[in-house]
Amino acid sequence: MSYNTFGHLFRVTTFGESHGPALGCVVDGCPPGIPLTEADIQVELDRRRPGQSKYVSQRKEPDTVRILSGVFQDERMPAQVTTGTPIALLIENVDAKSKDYSDIRDKFRPGHADYTYWAKYGVRDYRGGGRQSARETATRVAAGAIARKMLQQIYSGMTIRGALIQMGTETIERARWDWEQVPRNPFFCPDADAVVPWTEYLERIRKAGSSCGAVIEVVGDGIPAGLGAPVYGKLDSDLAAAMMSINAVKGVEIGDGFAAAMLSGEENADEMRAGNEGKPRFLSNRAGGILGGISSGQPLVVRFAVKPTSSILSPRKTIDVHGNETEITTKGRHDPCVGIRAVPVGEAMMALVLADHALRHRAQMG
Repeated sequence: MSYNTFGHLFRVTTFGESHGPALGCVVDGCPPGIPLTEADIQVELDRRRPGQSKYVSQRKEPDTVRILSGVFQDERMPAQVTTGTPIALLIENVDAKSKDYSDIRDKFRPGHADYTYWAKYGVRDYRGGGRQSARETATRVAAGAIARKMLQQIYSGMTIRGALIQMGTETIERARWDWEQVPRNPFFCPDADAVVPWTEYLERIRKAGSSCGAVIEVVGDGIPAGLGAPVYGKLDSDLAAAMMSINAVKGVEIGDGFAAAMLSGEENADEMRAGNEGKPRFLSNRAGGILGGISSGQPLVVRFAVKPTSSILSPRKTIDVHGNETEITTKGRHDPCVGIRAVPVGEAMMALVLADHALRHRAQMG
């Protein structure tokens, strides 16, 4: 299998399977001298970790990260820092229950990548989906934590925050958006008034043995103008590709996205007035902080849609590896809304893209 590496100058190569002994990644291109400890990474992994509420997978994984290389500290140094060499991270799997999948070893789960993996490789790891499992995203979050540390060193005050703005048919009221609410509920929801109806909605979904999709919004603040290139290195195209690479994502939009098709030219234009230090002051941000593939200095706004979890208890029609028609019911521990834990994953992917573009920009400008 090829294409396990993401990025150009800031590169991440991930490895491991859902029910293998461990997951891990190698981060290459991180500059030296950046303070980095396992605790810096663990705090992000803990936000993605399963088993923290009844609304996510009940798999009990501590997701404890170990840094195997790429950092150094001795008695003369106040903190452990990166050395500029590859940073290797390891996350052991401790609660895999492969027997939960023995009944479906020869059946293809509808909506999953089971059939396409089989068609391409002639073999598949049916235990939790193997490499196709959303468990792979733990390594992305770990690498994203390193990218954040690098970006905060380059762009003081930079933030990357995500929130769940839609769960199935339930949406938030944007007028009530409050970032402080996001860590206070199990849904990463920025609207306090939406939490109770969302809880009731997902409880009905969960008890029915079904699942629902979600929409996540990720916002990057404090990013300067100038990141990206106008033709094949567009910042928005790289962000879109990054979000689209996340498991179960079926749609991505930047700024107003598809809603821009309904606007007039006058409505869509992000008008400008004179601002501080010769920089423009934008009167709106329909472009989502990117113009012509290059960051404008406004907040970066990316949304992505996650499909319903394909592993459900309701029987579904399918075929097996021999071409026989059959039915399938997926047992095991699955997220009734996999989009919930996709919030920190989306943040991590934005961080990885921005870290890569920050290094590209530095290399080009000198």
